[in-house]
Amino acid sequence: MEVILKQDIENLGFADDIVKVKPGYGRNYLIPNRLAVFATDSEKKVLAENLKQKEQKNKKIIADLESTKKKIESLELNIRSKVGEDKKLFGSVNTATIASELKSEGIDIDKKYIIINGMNIIKNTGSFSATIRLHRELSANLSFEVIAE
Repeated sequence: MEVILKQDIENLGFADDIVKVKPGYGRNYLIPNRLAVFATDSEKKVLAENLKQKEQKNKKIIADLESTKKKIESLELNIRSKVGEDKKLFGSVNTATIASELKSEGIDIDKKYIIINGMNIIKNTGSFSATIRLHRELSANLSFEVIAE
């Protein structure tokens, strides 16, 4: 069954994408929760018209986000954490920690758009990287270091 997504859904697609899903998932979860609508001919025509109108706005948004991308990629982020034996952290560093550190640098990114490369959480010191999705067509790579406090 084909549906048109109304919101970004992780591992499925972005808003305004037409995707194929299993009928049960579409009818029992996506449509009742207003995450998607049936991809009928009339809905597809409405979507095509909306996408034409959004195209100009998206070009301007991407141009504005390019400066944010450059700022993120040039940032030298050091996350301080308490450390025990063998350089293991008391607790962990996760996407929420990275989001709060970026916010203190003046960059407001939601934690759901941050993916730590190679793992979900960090439990020891060292250098790591993360991918930050700024827009459906634009991502930034962040290199950061977890250091002992």
